[in-house]
Amino acid sequence: MGLFHFLIVVQAIIAASLVGVVLMQRSEGGGLGMGGSPSGLMSARGATDFLTRTTAILATMFILLSISLAFVAAKKGGTGEIDSSLQRTEVPTAPAAPVTTAPANAAAPATEVPLDK
Repeated sequence: MGLFHFLIVVQAIIAASLVGVVLMQRSEGGGLGMGGSPSGLMSARGATDFLTRTTAILATMFILLSISLAFVAAKKGGTGEIDSSLQRTEVPTAPAAPVTTAPANAAAPATEVPLDK
């Protein structure tokens, strides 16, 4: 079970990184668009290329990890049995006396009160 949990943690880290990299990009494909020097890695063109390449790498890793997790889960398999360790057991009780129920909205029976004259 250790490998499966490790892959789940790596998958979560890659997913969070992928979301962060995608949110840093401009919607029109301009990258960070922060300006800076016209040459070098963090120019508008360099940032776009870097973020696009990073997105592609993270997306590929995410898909490969998803497939790997599916194989690990299938290999681990299951017996298909229902876990009954928490199932309640019925305790036999003595039969209760019959309960007579009155309607919930019924008023108390009226008692006759003698009128003094």
